[in-house]
Amino acid sequence: MGRSSVCRYIVAGALAGAAGTTALYVVTYLDQSVRGRPSSGLPAQTAAKLAETARLDLGEGEQAESRKEGVGALLGLATGVGLGVAYGALRIPVRDVSVPVAGVGVGLAATVVADVPMTALGLTDPRTWGTAGWLSDLIPHLIYGLVTVYAFEMMAGQGGLRKKRTG
Repeated sequence: MGRSSVCRYIVAGALAGAAGTTALYVVTYLDQSVRGRPSSGLPAQTAAKLAETARLDLGEGEQAESRKEGVGALLGLATGVGLGVAYGALRIPVRDVSVPVAGVGVGLAATVVADVPMTALGLTDPRTWGTAGWLSDLIPHLIYGLVTVYAFEMMAGQGGLRKKRTG
C-alpha cells in the first residue's frame, strides 16, 4: 500500500472519529434529556487538573470555568478524532476483523482512553459508579465505536479507499 493510500486511511479515520464523536454526544445528550440527569463535570475537571499540572493559568471566576468547559470538550473531540485516526492506521494491516467486532473493540478502547486518565488523576472511581453510571458511560462509547467503524468502512469500501477485488 502506497503512502497516498495510508494518508487516505488516516484521513478517513479522522472523519470517521468525528462522526463517532458526534454520535456519542447525541446519545449522551438524549440520555440527559430523557432521564433529566445533569451533564458530567469530569471533562472540565480533567482540563483543570491538566492545566494545573502543566502550570497553565486558566484565569479567574467565570472565565476560568468557561475555559475548563471548553478545553474539556476539546479534549473529548481530540480523543474521538484521535481514536479514529488510530483505527484507520490499524485497519491497514488488520482487515480480517468483522465490522461489528471492530466497532465494539473501538468502543471499549474509547471507554478506556476516556476513563483511565480521569481515574489516574483521582477525579473519579469507576468502582463506585453502579449499574446506571456504567451504562451511561459504556453505551455512548460503544455507539461511538460502531459509528466510527461503520463510517470508516463506508469511506473505505468499494466506492471509497479500498480497491474492488477482481476475480
